[in-house]
Amino acid sequence: MARFALETGLRRSNVTGLQWSQVDIVRRVAWIHPDQAKAKKAITVPLSDTAIAVLLRQRAKKKVPEFVDSVFVYHGRLVYQTVTESWRKALKRAGIRDFRWHDLRHTWASWHVKRGTPLQVLKELGGWETLEMVQQYAHLSADHLTQWVQSHTQAAELQVAVG
Repeated sequence: MARFALETGLRRSNVTGLQWSQVDIVRRVAWIHPDQAKAKKAITVPLSDTAIAVLLRQRAKKKVPEFVDSVFVYHGRLVYQTVTESWRKALKRAGIRDFRWHDLRHTWASWHVKRGTPLQVLKELGGWETLEMVQQYAHLSADHLTQWVQSHTQAAELQVAVG
């Protein structure tokens, strides 16, 4: 579930509530209905290769009654909680502290900005209402900012040299 959230930027409730009827693996897209979205607006979720792989693994291990349409199940039961004791233990083993599930959404948005996804596109992908909301989520690392400063410095030096 965490990998799927990191690949899609979906909120916890959208991941745990995702139904197979909202997924089209062939077209590589999922849908969040307006009544499931925080902004009450439908969200179309393009699915990466990794997100598709997660879904295919889920479908292959689905051993629950046919009437259950939920994508994420564990030992035949619906998953409602993402922060469980086993999740806490995994974080501890990985040396991760002060982690919130919602940090996956922040990371997803920051990675998009770092790769050059326009903020307007990211706004649509994440289902945010305003660009200001997108900017609250999209944090750039100092390394990425340093690269921009360095490229600016090199351009200025070239301009002075050509003069």
